[in-house]
Amino acid sequence: MTEITPLDKAHTAMEQSPDDDALRLKFYERLADSELFVLLDNDPEGEDITPSVFPVEGGTFVLVFDREDRLSAFVGDVAPYAALPGRVVAQMLAGEGIGLGVNLGVAPSSILIPEEAVLWLAETLGNRPSEIEERPLEVTAPAGLPETLISALDTKLALAAGLAQLAFLVGVTYEGNRRSHLLAFVNTVEGANAALAQAAGEALTFSGIEAGQMDVAFFAASDPICAKLALVGLRFDLPKVSAAQRVSPAAPGMDPQKPPVLR
Repeated sequence: MTEITPLDKAHTAMEQSPDDDALRLKFYERLADSELFVLLDNDPEGEDITPSVFPVEGGTFVLVFDREDRLSAFVGDVAPYAALPGRVVAQMLAGEGIGLGVNLGVAPSSILIPEEAVLWLAETLGNRPSEIEERPLEVTAPAGLPETLISALDTKLALAAGLAQLAFLVGVTYEGNRRSHLLAFVNTVEGANAALAQAAGEALTFSGIEAGQMDVAFFAASDPICAKLALVGLRFDLPKVSAAQRVSPAAPGMDPQKPPVLR
């Protein structure tokens, strides 16, 4: 039996309710978070890759698959590929006049994504949270947040394995009486704050909440505020990873400081 992947499930939900913007956003979020196998003309050369480009229905598309066996099934043989996060693929192709052919003919999530949608996804993923300094006066239990955001946070933080011990979602009031919601990460690893803030921002964006706002903060477990967070907050436990899993592969695109070069 063919495995049904998270991307398949998100695509099916989107197709069944074509007028539901939230489900469409959820599909694009799954696409960005998935590891995609990009069909290449030849084997990668260092950080340089040459995706195979196909003319389809009047457009030009690079073909990607969310499972290696799906790429092999499409080609019918062994073929060169690069395994890249979907977000990296979108940012690599943005502005190149190239769309994405996803799982074409080999999976329920078979779809052509035009170049305009690829550019939109790259721009959306490129939004960075701004930094501010405010002192919380009071933290309370979170209230009034839609289930779509809670579910999005749960899914997104599950992908941030090893970057923090846990997180709490709370209501917060700052000096000046500004009220918001706060996602507080506890015991983050060195250098992970920006990635965690970005993940939280994407969960909010792809939840489809108009004019939504959520602050992000980082604390050590020894900080006095953590006792209050644990008392009133909604807790998210991030998955742990082994030491071996922390070693990043040396494949193109896996080092965020060295994105692949499109040739």
